Amino acid sequence: MVRDTGTLGSVGAVPPVPTLRPRLGRPLPLRALAAELGEEPRLVAPAGADPAVTGITLDSRLVLPGDLYVALPGQHHHGAAFSAAARAAGAVAVLTDPAGRADAEAAGLPVLVTARARPLMAHAAAAVYGHPAERLTMHAVTGTNGKTTTTFLLDAALRAAGHRVGTVGTIGFLLDGRPLPAGRTTITTPESPELQALLAHLLEAGADSVAMEVSSHALVLGRADAITFDVAAFTNLGRDHLDFHGDEESYFAAKAQLFTPERTRQVVLSVDDAGGRRMLDQVRRTPELTLRTVSLSDPDADYLLLDARPAPDGRTAVTARADGRRLDLVLPLPGDFNVRNALTALAMVALAGGDVAAAAAGLADVDVPGRMQRVALGPGAPTVVVDFAHTPQAVAAALGAVRDRRVVAVLGCGGDRDPAKRRPMGEAAARGAAVVVVTDDNPRSEDPAAIRAEVLAGARAAGGPAEVHDGGDRASAIRLALSLAGPDDVVAVLGKGHETGQEVAGTVLPFADADVARAAWAALGGPPAAPAGGPR
Repeated sequence: MVRDTGTLGSVGAVPPVPTLRPRLGRPLPLRALAAELGEEPRLVAPAGADPAVTGITLDSRLVLPGDLYVALPGQHHHGAAFSAAARAAGAVAVLTDPAGRADAEAAGLPVLVTARARPLMAHAAAAVYGHPAERLTMHAVTGTNGKTTTTFLLDAALRAAGHRVGTVGTIGFLLDGRPLPAGRTTITTPESPELQALLAHLLEAGADSVAMEVSSHALVLGRADAITFDVAAFTNLGRDHLDFHGDEESYFAAKAQLFTPERTRQVVLSVDDAGGRRMLDQVRRTPELTLRTVSLSDPDADYLLLDARPAPDGRTAVTARADGRRLDLVLPLPGDFNVRNALTALAMVALAGGDVAAAAAGLADVDVPGRMQRVALGPGAPTVVVDFAHTPQAVAAALGAVRDRRVVAVLGCGGDRDPAKRRPMGEAAARGAAVVVVTDDNPRSEDPAAIRAEVLAGARAAGGPAEVHDGGDRASAIRLALSLAGPDDVVAVLGKGHETGQEVAGTVLPFADADVARAAWAALGGPPAAPAGGPR
């Protein structure tokens, strides 16, 4: 059920995202909630005050009658400053830290005070919504690259094995492969109040399983606390999010939090990179965890690629060994990395008790938006592939998947994010493509030309034969790339994938790479694609 309450006095010009909540729920008395949370939160309330809590929210603009409003420190203001607005919208109590207590009490609401407001928020949300994760088979996927693709493959595999599946991740929320009617940001893992409400909604709608991406941010910020996953998988570890974590060691430690008995019961690890092998060493020291490994080359892996036969249409016929048995499948995605993603998903299904053969058959028609997505332009056009690759490793993998053709790559780097990966991304592009057109990604508050200059420097320092161009703005760059490509070439538009907007100087402008590529081809005089029957 979509709940959209409009703006109710929180900070910022960005409108609130509608939230999905269950239609039915059991009111939970505030004092019972406090008791369930243990001795940590102190309840400050008039004698006898015990309002019924029916929901929980972190955003004062999304408060509904009966909600517990969680007031945490923000970037510019403390959330407790909006307690009065929350009360006006129907909040019945506030959960906050000692710094927010005075403002929360001034609003005239009962207050739960704790120094651990953020971690307790997840447990409070689980309690308010009836601990939905305990009645669902929960699957988690983490890693630098491949989370979204693996989650979509897992969703298709589970549905083919007879399950009703909710999907949670960067692209949004789905049930049985269909998008749910909720607005979404690009946050991979929602905050715990939204996540627990979503799980309750999925359970109420008939889901029995959930496939979700769990980001390193989510693990550090406790968004997935109060959930013990049935199966958790690790895809790989590259350089990303160091603007948040500070260094690579902290980034690894954040990912490693998921692979403990407190967080999961069973583990699937891709062991083809150093991060996966290091995670394997950790998990092997934890005998309580059931483990399966995935590899393209390690003969000791439980799920091992034996043969991959790519086809011109981008599909891949795969033969693998799965828990000692031969497994054949067809994957509608190019690239060895997607074979690894598929084997990871199938290993997760097996650990959850599913029929692997049936699950594998379900992968034949998977469509992952913005992940090696083919865009049909028309007769005489180059093959256009749109992908979310936004790390050096992902750029190399995406270009490697189409290395049998001449490749023109279009890419940039996001602003207000780790700047140290910009040169390596340019270098990876120059090593994997014949032509590199550097452009803007989401520059955010930074100067787009300055970001491009760093990527260009990396591309030119690669020392190879690649042509390197400064393509300027993204639409111009895509048009330039198409003009430089022949009908047998591939234009790989990297970085934004499924995104439908571009953030420039605080404003999100409509921009979808696939749509812009079609418009650019038309502007170049190319004939349009047939209405149906062309490649995806």
